[in-house]
Amino acid sequence: MNKYLKKAENGSGIDHYVRVPGTGAKQKITFTKMHGCANDYVYIDCFQNDIQNYAELAIYLSDRHTGIGGDGVIYICPSDVADARMRMYNLDGSEGMMCGNGIRCVAKYVYDSGIAKKDVLHIETKSGIKICRVHVENGEVTTVTVDMGKAELVPAKIPVDFPGDTAVKEKITVLDKEYEVTCVSMGNPHCVIFGKDPDTIDLEKIGPHFEHFEKFPERINTEFIEVLDNHTLKMRVWERGSGETMACGTGACASAVAACLNGYCKKGEDITVKLRGGDLVIHYTDDGVQMTGSADTVFTGVVEI
Repeated sequence: MNKYLKKAENGSGIDHYVRVPGTGAKQKITFTKMHGCANDYVYIDCFQNDIQNYAELAIYLSDRHTGIGGDGVIYICPSDVADARMRMYNLDGSEGMMCGNGIRCVAKYVYDSGIAKKDVLHIETKSGIKICRVHVENGEVTTVTVDMGKAELVPAKIPVDFPGDTAVKEKITVLDKEYEVTCVSMGNPHCVIFGKDPDTIDLEKIGPHFEHFEKFPERINTEFIEVLDNHTLKMRVWERGSGETMACGTGACASAVAACLNGYCKKGEDITVKLRGGDLVIHYTDDGVQMTGSADTVFTGVVEI
């Protein structure tokens, strides 16, 4: 536990950290606020900052009232096997395996800051090393194409508790309503549901019930999808550990894969996924999944704890 932070009792059931008064000189931490399709995180350069307690600091800084505010915190760290290592923490302090929107911003930061000035970057994640191809305008990265690797379809490896070799069109009942779900892992587990306009869904009500459903032993991210045409999907997402976010890169990839598995889209063709925060272009083949999208810097600053 960081000596400058303590867990507050706020009655919400969600961990919340505040600064401990009278603990001496404050630690100054530089940060960059970035977003991909409005999926915003606080990015901390661990090449320059010495961070000891990643989870507690993530909860503290993510708070939109008493912290900086974001969907979580991403730490950009040195790596022995890649240009940089990404560690991503959710609002509740849990560590994520992968973050599609986050890794694009990490690639932008690594290039723009001069850590590695290369058109093709290798970023280490808990889901393996990902290859990022940066697209540069006026000396700065604007968009990034990420090789997300192959989609995992075997239920036990996602992990989800369904029989067979895939979990396609499986039926579950949540809050007395039956849903047909397709489950995919893109480094994180995803449950994809196709239906009518996702804007009409009470996601705050049903999202937690999907996240903690008994068939999902490590919790799950849930995507609600409307198929607009055979190249376009509209999506809302409930992310485990963070709740609803404006966008989810791995979720967009999983949704495109699920759309192909269900016959809505064709493998090998670009699929545009329209999220609340912007669009991502997904390309799914037998060799893997590629995701292309924006990466934006909002501001930089110094926080004291």
